[in-house]
Amino acid sequence: PLVWPFTEAANPLGTDQLGRSILAGIVHGARVTLMVGVVATVISIAIGVVIGAVAGYFGGWVDDVLMRVTDAFQTIPSFVLLLTLVAIYGSSIENIILAIGVVSWTAPARMVRAEFMALRQREFVDAARNLGVSTPAIIFREILPNALPPVIVFASVVMATSILMETALAFLNLGDPNYASWGNMIGQGRAALRTAWFCAVIPGVVILLTVLSFSLMGEGMNDALNPRQKK
Repeated sequence: PLVWPFTEAANPLGTDQLGRSILAGIVHGARVTLMVGVVATVISIAIGVVIGAVAGYFGGWVDDVLMRVTDAFQTIPSFVLLLTLVAIYGSSIENIILAIGVVSWTAPARMVRAEFMALRQREFVDAARNLGVSTPAIIFREILPNALPPVIVFASVVMATSILMETALAFLNLGDPNYASWGNMIGQGRAALRTAWFCAVIPGVVILLTVLSFSLMGEGMNDALNPRQKK
C-alpha cells in the first residue's frame, strides 16, 4: 500500500491505501467516468432540445410557461439541486447520471429556443407549411437540423461539467461505491491526502486533462461548424 509513483516498474503511478495500482484504476475508471459524461450529456441535450424547440417554435403562452419553468430550475444552483436529487433518490450510478442530466438541460434549452425563434419565419419553413408538412416534421426535420450546430458545440461543455459533477459527488462520499471512477479514486485518496497526496492528485490531473480536452474539442467544433468562423 501507498507505493510512491515511479518507484516500482509494476506500478508506475504507485498504489493506493489498499495496494491497488493507480494506473489500473485510472484505465478502469475511465469507462464509468466517460459513461457518466456521455449519457448525462445525451439526457440533458435531449430535454433541452425538446423544450427549447417547442418554446421557440410556438411562442406565446407556450413559450412563457416553458421559460418560467426554465427560470425556476436556474434559480437553484445546479450542484445544490443535484445534491438534493441524489439525497432523495439514492446515489446509484443510474440515479447520478439521470440527476446530472436533469440539472443540466436549461442552457441547451435556451440556446435551441433562440435558434428556433430566428429560424421559424425563414422562407424554407414557410414553404414547408404551404406544402402541408405537419408541425412535428417542420420542427424536427426542417428547423432542428439548422439549429443543432451550436448545440453540438455546447455538448462538449455539458460533458465536461457532468464529469466534474460526478467527481464532486464522489469527493463528498455521495458517489456509487460499487463502481470504480476517477471521482471515487479522489474521494478515497482524500483520507491519505497529507501522507500520500498522489492518490488524489493523479486522478485529479487526469480529470483536468480530460475536461480541458473536451473544452478544446468544443472550440474546434465551433470553428468547423460556425459559418462566421470560416474564412
